[in-house]
Amino acid sequence: MIFYPNKYIKSVQKITIEYLRENNIKALLLDVDNTLIDFNKNIQEGTKQWCESLKKEGIKFCILSNSNHEEKVKMVSEKLGIHYIFFAMKPLKKGYQKALDYIKEKPENVAMVGDQIFTDIIGANRMKIKSILVEPIEEKDILITRIKRPIENFVINRYKKSIK
Repeated sequence: MIFYPNKYIKSVQKITIEYLRENNIKALLLDVDNTLIDFNKNIQEGTKQWCESLKKEGIKFCILSNSNHEEKVKMVSEKLGIHYIFFAMKPLKKGYQKALDYIKEKPENVAMVGDQIFTDIIGANRMKIKSILVEPIEEKDILITRIKRPIENFVINRYKKSIK
């Protein structure tokens, strides 16, 4: 189903090199807001180390954010040492295609990691990219996301039931 992720986990740090190898994933596209940083723009503890360890294993990265605040996305990009695309307009395909062109990998070897079904997961699934849904870092969100969260929580609960 287009609303369901391929995997649902607590945080980006729970994505292991073993999981990536088992699923032939060679590159990760990363959302920013509530996936890598909290509402106050703090990078989640352990994220830089996680990113560095996967880079040493040959995993490629690209930030793919819907934020139109380039400075915020650039700050995260610089701290993690990875390329970024801002104002990606997920779930539309254009931003995903730019990221695929940058990382030079086939969609089946890429996974999108994000905290929102209606942007990250649907967009990845439409592009035939693997999708990994993470729990939001915190409950505080921008208004539009707060409006969507109850619907997303309904979908997540149905997803959890479907995998049991």
